[in-house]
Amino acid sequence: MANTIHDIGIARQIGAYSDALEVPANARWLVTSGTPGLALDGSLPKDIAGQAELAWRHIVSMLERADMTVHDLVKVTHYLVNAADIPAYVKVRSRFLGGAQPASMLLTVSALVRPEFLLEVDAFAARA
Repeated sequence: MANTIHDIGIARQIGAYSDALEVPANARWLVTSGTPGLALDGSLPKDIAGQAELAWRHIVSMLERADMTVHDLVKVTHYLVNAADIPAYVKVRSRFLGGAQPASMLLTVSALVRPEFLLEVDAFAARA
């Protein structure tokens, strides 16, 4: 059984996400840590698009290891240090999510754990 969307009309006024999702009983959960756009070799792209691409590749990789897809995402929180980066970030996010519309929160923050990180993404996924 899939997660059930409960749409009250707020999200559709703002973007491609859901107001709320209900997870079925006895679902398996995957909870990610804040995931930056850091390459596995430790390198870090200088721009938001490059960092977003890597962060979302990592999220998708974690989902795949748990036998899940972006359609199993229940809640995603996006942390960006520059509000001006939101349009470029949303473009990458939208490409990775396709038609998936998890509950979502995007925040701009003053800093992340490393000053060169432009974003981090954390996610909750569930699959029955």
